[in-house]
Amino acid sequence: MTDLEDIGQMLDAYRAWLKDRTTLKMVHRNWVEITTPFLDRHNDYIQIYAKSVEGGYVLTDDGNTIRDLELSGCALDTPKRKHIMTVTLNGFGVEEANGILRTRATAANFAVRKHALLQAILALNDMFYLASSTVRSLFKEDVENWLDSSDIRFVPNIQLTGKSGYQHHFDFAIPRSKRAPERLIRAISNPNKDAALNLIGAWTDTQEQRPEDAIAVAILNDNTRQVAEPVIAALNQYEILPILWSQREVEKERLAA
Repeated sequence: MTDLEDIGQMLDAYRAWLKDRTTLKMVHRNWVEITTPFLDRHNDYIQIYAKSVEGGYVLTDDGNTIRDLELSGCALDTPKRKHIMTVTLNGFGVEEANGILRTRATAANFAVRKHALLQAILALNDMFYLASSTVRSLFKEDVENWLDSSDIRFVPNIQLTGKSGYQHHFDFAIPRSKRAPERLIRAISNPNKDAALNLIGAWTDTQEQRPEDAIAVAILNDNTRQVAEPVIAALNQYEILPILWSQREVEKERLAA
């Protein structure tokens, strides 16, 4: 069996897993509660809500994402955090109003918009989950500052359309040079199984659309806890380069080339 067939079978299994682990329930005022297989940082399944309206559908998180962050001591009350939230949500085509995330969909693009809302929820959880007593700045901002101070050229906030038609977000792109290929980077402040699967899905969907020698890079925050070996192994399995934040200087030349 070829590598192409192997990967095709794994992607088929991934799609089957998504379908089998997604459940629907009718709730208040004709809203449908969609329970997804993706976990939040409490190891609870992420739930979103959909309702038919004139011209299509509304999809929302019912305010759960931002409310949970605030209850965890992470108020989005600084200009920097508000700006990053806005830029992140805009990248997924998701709006925020009164703490509620929402997007509109049609029957034709429902799956794409549902995917975008989930991506936005996961991105906000990853970017803003910090305890003020242990983490003093946003991890993505730390990575950006390090790239700047290391004279590593980059383009921030890249949106790429994959083979599936879904859009995927990468935090930074380092352009190709004479010595090194294009590098697409995602900074992951809470490196867990879901974050790894999310990046693997994004990379396998977009890889064919990029130059043949392009690589994906995951910069993993190990400031407060050790990154689990299965997370690193999963990334390596899909030829995604894992860089521990504590080991970033060792890999600096690879990114600066």
